[in-house]
Amino acid sequence: MSDDVKPGFVRVRLDLSYDGRDFSGWARQTRGQRTVQGEIEDAIRTVTRSSQTYELTVAGRTDAGVHARGQVAHVDLPQALWDEHREKLLRRLAGRLSHDVRVWKAEEAPAGFNARFSAIWRRYAYRVTDHPGGVDPLLRGHVLWHDWPLDVDAMNAAAERLLGEHDFAAYCKKREGATTIRTLQQLRWERDPSGILTATVKADAFCHNMVRSLVGAMLFVGDGHRPVDWPGKVLAAGVRDSAVHVVRPHGLTLEEVGYPADELLAARNLEARNKRSLPAAGPAAGGCC
Repeated sequence: MSDDVKPGFVRVRLDLSYDGRDFSGWARQTRGQRTVQGEIEDAIRTVTRSSQTYELTVAGRTDAGVHARGQVAHVDLPQALWDEHREKLLRRLAGRLSHDVRVWKAEEAPAGFNARFSAIWRRYAYRVTDHPGGVDPLLRGHVLWHDWPLDVDAMNAAAERLLGEHDFAAYCKKREGATTIRTLQQLRWERDPSGILTATVKADAFCHNMVRSLVGAMLFVGDGHRPVDWPGKVLAAGVRDSAVHVVRPHGLTLEEVGYPADELLAARNLEARNKRSLPAAGPAAGGCC
């Protein structure tokens, strides 16, 4: 599949952040709901006085209510339009966009760059408090309240059993034709001095609901409702478990997206488009680990 930029166009990388509370997710929707993609595309069209909308491609689509601090997208713009507006684009977008979404950088992307397919990892954070009094009102849109004391050591012990390349079908909402094989590089909980627990979750990519499902399983271990080995057993079973709750979206933030060196972007772009499978393992080849 070719991802060449059309002649006369330039690919622009956008680095952005948003508070997801009042958005119906990232992706533009047909019924007119407010979305991050729609808001930014409309703003670009307005400030560049364009007669058409130029579509954004994003590193990772976020659901309704999910936030982003380090989201990345790209847009292909006509060279003449980019040359005319590049110097003042950020300031004009700041004046046009709502205060819950910001574009921090708009730069010409290196050859081979694709915000989605060139990425080699995404890092999310999920924030929870188990304080008996609830969530600080100033943080209520970004922190989940869990009404049980949580054991961080138990949660981290459970998390270690999920690291590596696996079929995460048990923790994903299945989509037709899409693989659920992912490499989970980091899943670690820390409690800060204020008592807020933050899960750092990093993987090469995520399938739908994966982070929120993993967090839900960890919370059941942390509050003593399930043993430490339970999340690993759910993973090995390879099917959705009704006991795994998809936690609410407002505690989740996309923190950062990683890319390889410029000379490796095109190769990564092609590699990421290949449908993945787990390596064979004797007679049980193809089964979930």
